Amino acid sequence: MTRNNRIYTLPEIQKLIHAEIERESTRLAEARPENLYLPVRYILGLEGKKLRPALVLLSYNLFSENIENALPAAVAIEIFHNFTLLHDDIMDRAAMRRNEPTVHTKFGENAAILSGDVMSFISFRYLLKSKTPRLEELLLLFSDTAVKVCEGQQYDLDFERRPDVSEEEYLNMISLKTAVLLACSLKSGALLANANEEAASGLYHFGMNLGMAFQLQDDLLDTFGDENTFGKKIGGDILSDKKTYLLTKALELAGPEEKKQLLKWMGRSGSKPKEKIHAVRSIFNQLGIEKATNEKTEDYLQMAGRYLNGVPVDEIRKKELLKLALTMAKRNY
Repeated sequence: MTRNNRIYTLPEIQKLIHAEIERESTRLAEARPENLYLPVRYILGLEGKKLRPALVLLSYNLFSENIENALPAAVAIEIFHNFTLLHDDIMDRAAMRRNEPTVHTKFGENAAILSGDVMSFISFRYLLKSKTPRLEELLLLFSDTAVKVCEGQQYDLDFERRPDVSEEEYLNMISLKTAVLLACSLKSGALLANANEEAASGLYHFGMNLGMAFQLQDDLLDTFGDENTFGKKIGGDILSDKKTYLLTKALELAGPEEKKQLLKWMGRSGSKPKEKIHAVRSIFNQLGIEKATNEKTEDYLQMAGRYLNGVPVDEIRKKELLKLALTMAKRNY
């Protein structure tokens, strides 16, 4: 099924992505009004992991070596992802992103909203540069994904007002808010390489399960990670009473007294931050929440592996993609 011999390494792919984003940033330096595009250049210039565009190119490279053909779609997805971060950070009242001030902290909320809006349209403009007979299919995938991301974000906001969010509801929310964009990245690469439906669908489901594992690891790191490597304040989810897998699982497993203590701490915004984080983490430790989260993450990784194994290309071609997937789900940042 493959039409190539060359297998690109992840560093080679990341170099291509960084160069293209740098070209876009240079173009935006000349765009006016300056105050609209300055926050865009700022967020694109932060040292991000560029995971989603890398997935586009790695997926494409499973079938073809002409990965430059997939570069516009890869950059489109990276710009779209960063647009969602601008708005998410406002809604989450986050002060730091990638160890730097968030856009709304640095430029103001109005600037972050408007610059985020223009990024969403720039991403579609990039996508339209894709040279493929399956452009309509690609645009439909991208549009459907964008809608699902918004649906996931709304569920996330709705959950802030509810103390009774179930594990099932939470997992559905992150499947929309996080996993679908990884799945879209992988399927986009397959569509651009004109892969058959079996391969494209397999990569989509691989991405969905990888995205679930990725978000669960993110939840875990926010509570148990190292602040210097994670790039955000540790315990932010606890302080904001954010419904995470850790909290929903804890409320499910808690006995009457532990549940009473958890509910007591939830909503106590006036509490001393360190005191609240320590108290909630202690309850999590009593309930074995870190272990439970790791086990759930591993379940999704196993499922992701089964879908990737089913993609009909030589196993050697999947090596770089598998390496990135394991890095994403087992990271400490």
